[in-house]
Amino acid sequence: MCTVCGCGEGETTIEGHEHDHRHKHEHHHHHHEHGHAHTHDYGQGPAHAHAPGLSQARMVQIEEDILGKNNEYAAANRRWFAERRILALNLVSSPGSGKTTLLTRTLADLKEELPMAVIEGDQQTSHDADRIRETGVKALQINTGKGCHLDAHMVGHALESLDPEEGSVLFIENVGNLVCPAAFDLGEAHKVAILSVTEGEDKPLKYPDMFHAADLMILNKTDLLPYVDFDVDKCIEYARRVNPRIRVLQLSATTGEGMDGWHQWIHANRQLAALGS
Repeated sequence: MCTVCGCGEGETTIEGHEHDHRHKHEHHHHHHEHGHAHTHDYGQGPAHAHAPGLSQARMVQIEEDILGKNNEYAAANRRWFAERRILALNLVSSPGSGKTTLLTRTLADLKEELPMAVIEGDQQTSHDADRIRETGVKALQINTGKGCHLDAHMVGHALESLDPEEGSVLFIENVGNLVCPAAFDLGEAHKVAILSVTEGEDKPLKYPDMFHAADLMILNKTDLLPYVDFDVDKCIEYARRVNPRIRVLQLSATTGEGMDGWHQWIHANRQLAALGS
């Protein structure tokens, strides 16, 4: 078990890789400058779960080492994306926010306009990746086992098999969790936090690290507003209290209302990626 966030380690599987990731190995194909052998410590995050026999100082050092190594891989991913003018978006949310529905609708809406690809993160099953592939867009599944988030090293390996097209948009659908994914940079251009109106408007205050790390908050399932007790203005106020720069879009992935604003945001940021901005 991880000494930092308490989730499992060493059980990650990635489509397209014949081996699992419980042993040391080297990168050979993906130009990530990860040429040294190393042990995967997947599923480790910053919540300071108690670990018997470890002092608080040692736990802090372990956390710093984990995040520092992850940041090295994230920087390599970011260089790889920049060289290929790929816009990488890290989609984060609680389970049940409608994240996969939003993603599949987006792919169906834009597949004739943009080259796109998806890295799908779940603890188990390939159900969501299968849903995504039904749109005709290529997707690759990462199963994290007991791990509660993706990390930059997993994403780097996934890119070897997925090989997204130059100038494309890469959506990384993270494991449903508003805690650990906040701390793990994947090399993305933007974190996009998806919050549904069925979850409660105080989520940005309960999970401030995630909403502080996100550049965009999508308020999803707005078609249900007449039927739920949810204060939109208060939710936006809370989000901007923890992150004054966060942009907010309101939409329904089910009905399509408000999707145009999301599409425009993707197009605008893809253009910036193409310019190397």
